[in-house]
Amino acid sequence: MIKSGIDQDALIEMFSQATVKQGEALRKAVSEAMLKALHGRELSLKNIRSVLQSVTEAASIGAAKNGAQSVDVEAMLAKALTGMDTALLHAVEANRKALQQFIDHGAGLRDKQLKVAMNTIEKFEDTLFASVGKTIESADSPVKGAWEHALGAMKLKGSETGAQATHAVELLMAQTKAALREGRATSVRATQVLLDSYAAVVSGVLIGMSEGLQAPLVSAAPKSGSRRQDA
Repeated sequence: MIKSGIDQDALIEMFSQATVKQGEALRKAVSEAMLKALHGRELSLKNIRSVLQSVTEAASIGAAKNGAQSVDVEAMLAKALTGMDTALLHAVEANRKALQQFIDHGAGLRDKQLKVAMNTIEKFEDTLFASVGKTIESADSPVKGAWEHALGAMKLKGSETGAQATHAVELLMAQTKAALREGRATSVRATQVLLDSYAAVVSGVLIGMSEGLQAPLVSAAPKSGSRRQDA
């Protein structure tokens, strides 16, 4: 079953057969499935929500079918969450790299589309928490309880996506201010043409990044204390 670009049957099978030693394999499978689904489509919050929902549904069904007595369902679902987080880290970085191109060509904080793009990046963590939270409402016990504990732990700690997004936006804002001080600018028309191609540029950057997923991301600022509990 293919839903939102996700091969749910493959993920269901993997979670249903997973053992306690296969947590890292689950994380990697979830991350790669999400990145594959996001290739070639606009990295909008709507599309990200759809992909997150499909992955969460598949993990829930697979975990419920897993009959191994030794399996830790909560730990398994926590790895699924980490996989989603990892994929969104790459989405954040793809957005940052695309916006960097526009800033280098003179786009500034007065450009509405640039502001909207930065606001979207900052919503990635909330989208992760809200999408998973809404999807697990229909999950059966004890899978639902395991999801709630795993999700609650990540909310308390804060996702890597959230820290990376905050750092990326701070970096981009500093760069736009530096560009303004240096007097770099293009014509309004040229800047608009660049920003109009933003979605296509981000998708292209994400595809390019996927050729080398081991490449280090921009180091995120340390997460501080607990984060918002509401999604």
